[in-house]
Amino acid sequence: MLGATAAAAAGFGVRPQPFPEFPGPSSTAMQVPLREGLPSPVDRWLRSVYGDRVPVISSVVVSGRARLRPFGYWLPGRFRFIHDAGRSYRHYIEATWYGRPFLRVNESYLDGRSEIDIPLLGRDGGPQLAQAANLGMWAELAAAAPAVLVTHPGVRWREADRHSAVLQVPFGPARRDEFEVSFDPASGELRELRAWRYRDSSASPKVLWRARCEPGPRVPGTRLPAVGTATWADQGRPWAWFITETIRTNVPVADALQR
Repeated sequence: MLGATAAAAAGFGVRPQPFPEFPGPSSTAMQVPLREGLPSPVDRWLRSVYGDRVPVISSVVVSGRARLRPFGYWLPGRFRFIHDAGRSYRHYIEATWYGRPFLRVNESYLDGRSEIDIPLLGRDGGPQLAQAANLGMWAELAAAAPAVLVTHPGVRWREADRHSAVLQVPFGPARRDEFEVSFDPASGELRELRAWRYRDSSASPKVLWRARCEPGPRVPGTRLPAVGTATWADQGRPWAWFITETIRTNVPVADALQR
């Protein structure tokens, strides 16, 4: 009995293989000058990532491995986030055992509607989840394609102090939502986005949510932090660690979003 338990537990120590390479060619990104008048910590951050010119990014595909805590204990996993930048996304997240998927999360935010499908837990959707999804979308873009935050016409920045700023993002055609954004005082890197976010579709109050870019390794070929965490403030510790291994931009995503 103990041997079987140990063998089962050992399966959660096996690192999964990454998702297959995303199909389709990348297109060359047009570049535009970094605009004037940004809050000083935002300007410093973006110049450290891109220099004086930023790419115009229409789509982003982020892939990597993860550690997830959906039921109170840590599971290995892998993820792929597919973005029509600033408009829609689809998430594929798989928890694995001996490297094989046993729990698949399929989440979409399309045309302002959000739906999440998790085996054992069921499906969820509705306006509260759409608000949560919209904030999650912009936080992911800040980590993986921050140029979108100065090229998308609906995004606004406001200075707070030397090391923080307020980020306002569109939520549907008429509404807006916002983050408090903090930057590392020494390096100027993006460090954390904080927002009040619904946890699910129930009518419960919003909970403070923190998306953090952890110091350390960078995504290969970029100046972007590779490790991100997500935390509900009332839980006190992250429920997920995402280790980004590849970022592809300006690839065809329409078919993948609709699957």
